[in-house]
Amino acid sequence: MNNKYLIMFLILLVVSLNTAYAGNVLRLGSAGGQELRLPVGSRGTALGGAVVADATGVESIFWNPAGLAFTTRTEAMFSHQPYLADIDVNFAGVVTRIEDFGTIGVAAKIVSIGDIEETTEDYSDGTGRVFSPTLSVISLSYARILTSNVSFGFTTMFVNEKIFEVSASGLAFDVGVVFDPNWNGLKLGMVIKNYGPEMEFGGRGFDRSLDGDRPARPVVASFDLPSSINFGASYRFFDQEKSMASLNGNFRSNNYSQDVWQGGMEYVFDEKYSLRAGYNYADQDDYIYGFSAGGGLMFDLGGNTMSFEYAWAETGDIFDANQYFTLKFLF
Repeated sequence: MNNKYLIMFLILLVVSLNTAYAGNVLRLGSAGGQELRLPVGSRGTALGGAVVADATGVESIFWNPAGLAFTTRTEAMFSHQPYLADIDVNFAGVVTRIEDFGTIGVAAKIVSIGDIEETTEDYSDGTGRVFSPTLSVISLSYARILTSNVSFGFTTMFVNEKIFEVSASGLAFDVGVVFDPNWNGLKLGMVIKNYGPEMEFGGRGFDRSLDGDRPARPVVASFDLPSSINFGASYRFFDQEKSMASLNGNFRSNNYSQDVWQGGMEYVFDEKYSLRAGYNYADQDDYIYGFSAGGGLMFDLGGNTMSFEYAWAETGDIFDANQYFTLKFLF
């Protein structure tokens, strides 16, 4: 496809989606597939999520797949997050560049809810059976540099939710671009996230008997995905030898909640030591996210490199703060 027509298509898609699905607090909580919104990786989280224009490596699969286009080596990443209410979020991914083709990446995010005792209408105190809900997202990404200024990427995600004897599955898509005008360290980015058809639960867990012998199954309502449109900018105001500092900003227009403003700052010394901080703001009652911070260390492994990164993110007064632990390997 001609690059000009691709860019025009993306602009028209953004305009149409923004018109049809502007953020609205009245729609809060009406979308499903919320595991798609759970961030992965310590760098982007420490920067408050403000990396739409500055996503790098495996983390780009989540933040903006267009960032994969700048990959020059094979990278593997493993991330663990103790989430709210004893929920665990684990992520693993790998990306590699193929000469004259582009960059491809695969990843898996698994959300483990933990053990829950089954209750029913007849046994409100529990049946004695225990189940462990699992939410998973399997991703396949592709990115390519289109021109000297524009990179493009997309991610296809298979979403599966299994809760005891019912499950739901579907597809979701991310499409993003990064524009680098090669002017004073400025970059711009845009990504449409979690766009796809409705999902619906089904399974024998819905089976019921009427009058003791007539089988019945209720009509199940379908649900939308938590799609959003994200715009970002990154400004590298200091870049000297192996050290750099940058300011990042994002605006996220959510279809099923209030819009979010995100900002972050990063300092990297000698390409080995990183310090980061960020902030999230939304004009929404009881919005729990706010300040975030973190850092990273990179180690030379004789031609290959390994990095350990950590992030801490505020989650209000009710829950313990989120923590992210990330290992990356560059080959």
